[in-house]
Amino acid sequence: QVQLEESGGGLVQPGGSLRLSCVASGSILTINTMGWYRQAPGKGRDLVASMANGGSTNYADSVKGRFTISADNAKNTWYLQMNSLKPEDTAVYYCHAKVKTSYFVKEQSYRGQGTQITVSS
Repeated sequence: QVQLEESGGGLVQPGGSLRLSCVASGSILTINTMGWYRQAPGKGRDLVASMANGGSTNYADSVKGRFTISADNAKNTWYLQMNSLKPEDTAVYYCHAKVKTSYFVKEQSYRGQGTQITVSS
């Protein structure tokens, strides 16, 4: 049905930057919400940033001013620009979307496979 594929993870030094990308493919009518979650070792999955279809954004307090979510709706792609990275940002990052595949079906949630980001010197 709908597949999400992340890219852009890796190892970065504290203070560095990375950009994650997520591409949605499949039977997509509309993407109502797109976003990013992360899960650090031994912790639960937390919202990092999200963007609604109208463009409104929401960020976790811990990343405000450092991370920016953006989207290219024509390409069903969204991004997470991460600046001033800290060791505590180390986690597996998952892209997420709420997608309508048909006018007759309620929106459903989809998640990517995750990409590891490690912030370490």
